[in-house]
Amino acid sequence: MSDNDTLFNLHNTALGIARELGPGINTRIFPGDHAMLSVVTIDANAEGKIHHHPEEQWGVLLDGSLTRYQGDKAFPVKKGDFWRTPPNVPHTVKAGPDGATVLDIFSPPRDEYRKAGSGFGTGDG
Repeated sequence: MSDNDTLFNLHNTALGIARELGPGINTRIFPGDHAMLSVVTIDANAEGKIHHHPEEQWGVLLDGSLTRYQGDKAFPVKKGDFWRTPPNVPHTVKAGPDGATVLDIFSPPRDEYRKAGSGFGTGDG
């Protein structure tokens, strides 16, 4: 294993697999063997599509603010909060007025995120 696939930086936008999830929502994806990390930047007031997928997902709000929609509930989220989304539960986010940066963790890795592309993938609403 080389340093190129061992050490990464949240702020280096040249690293990772780029994917546009939706208007104003972009991510850089870092796949592993059993887990996948996704560094998501969300423009001010941008909102994702409701979607679901068979992988478990955890998220951490690194910066900004957002509202997390999961199932039939809405949760206000502040910097430092984190959440779990079980498999196949519909969810999305809407960023606050200053935008947001989220670290998502998927297990197992999402196959459709192993290459550059667009959309949320499985279960797009």
